[in-house]
Amino acid sequence: MAAYPQDPGAPDAPYLTFWQERHLCTLTTLRPDGTPHVVPVGVTYDPEARLARVIANKSSAKVGHVLAAGPQGALVAVCQVDGRRWATLEGAAYVRSEPDRVAEAERRYAQRYGRTPAPNPDRVVIEIELRRAMGRG
Repeated sequence: MAAYPQDPGAPDAPYLTFWQERHLCTLTTLRPDGTPHVVPVGVTYDPEARLARVIANKSSAKVGHVLAAGPQGALVAVCQVDGRRWATLEGAAYVRSEPDRVAEAERRYAQRYGRTPAPNPDRVVIEIELRRAMGRG
């Protein structure tokens, strides 16, 4: 993986491979008072669509923070670290509840993390429209 930045729609092969490996990630959203809220999540990266996806419960704080940002979306970051390797994706997040979008996020999660998420009727997906990618191998 080359030094940052990366094009989120056309990452180099090592950057993409790193995002395909099984790693726990963090999602950073902003609370209404502007302070960061950082939580562990599973993230999938779809460079062709320029999207990162996080499955979540619709009543979670992270979902509430994204919704509170309004129709322009919430500026967020997802990050993963493995020793000296790290990668961050940044963009505008939106909460999606359409069954086909949730199913796609679940499918990608199962592919990356090796297990199908437990059924959850309150599941939504946070889709992050990517604007920036950075990292170091």
